[in-house]
Amino acid sequence: MARSLSTRTGPRIACEITPERVITARVSRDGNSIETYAVRSLAPGAVVPSLTDANLTDSVAVRHSIREAMAAVGERSRDVTAILPDATVRIALLDFDSLPEKREEQQATVRFRLKKTLPFDVEQAAVSYDVSRVNGSLRVIAAVVLTSVLEEYEYQFRELGLSPGVVLPSMLAALGNVSGDEPTLVMKVDTVTTSLAISGGGQLLLFRTLENPRGTMQSVAELVEAVHPSLVFFQDTYGMQVSRILVGGLVSAEQMAPALSEQTGIRVDDLVSSTYVGSTGSIPKSILAGVVGALIS
Repeated sequence: MARSLSTRTGPRIACEITPERVITARVSRDGNSIETYAVRSLAPGAVVPSLTDANLTDSVAVRHSIREAMAAVGERSRDVTAILPDATVRIALLDFDSLPEKREEQQATVRFRLKKTLPFDVEQAAVSYDVSRVNGSLRVIAAVVLTSVLEEYEYQFRELGLSPGVVLPSMLAALGNVSGDEPTLVMKVDTVTTSLAISGGGQLLLFRTLENPRGTMQSVAELVEAVHPSLVFFQDTYGMQVSRILVGGLVSAEQMAPALSEQTGIRVDDLVSSTYVGSTGSIPKSILAGVVGALIS
């Protein structure tokens, strides 16, 4: 899994594999803007994200798209941040009163807590986590992926002579776009999942990945309804109100703002700022959320 959950350091290239396309971007040397990006489409069914099953039904086509997208951004470095679909990774927020000092014992404690929440044996999984203090407790943000699934994706990069030294799920990568301390809800949508996260004060406070009914992208009305339980839970748990909503992936603020703002009374903006990517022409900037968030410092 991720060698680090941080989205603020790492290679200058990020490459995201989604069910629909491969997206690659290169960040400027000062880390303040995206210099160039490339998008290559995938045939339907080439990537079928899953927690437990094989994900790549046409690995040759996936490698071809990675090769083309990497060549288009023109970076010669072998190092790349690989971004996986959210449906392949389980994210858990765990609270502890204390944790062992030694890293091995700490990891064993985290794995034990995860054991009953996973649809697979945690001992057959890669686990990466960060620890912070929230409301007097130790908050662990853990990302868990079945080793066979992780290796399936990493293999595509290694076969091309690339080194995926950092691996991130799409939503955690996309959260790199969020700045400021005000409580913010982020919605990132793909054809398979709708991921929701709330951050505030530099902390991740809520994370949910919802499988889209029928295995297809939800309507605007359905997406608006999906937000409500998370807002209520956050308010009841933390006694705070979300002050803004950021949307990305296959949806934009232009699509979501009218209905979502009316339902929640909260300002809705795009997750990806034009400050970082400038004009994207015919490509919706919202689909760049993962690669931009992974690269911008």
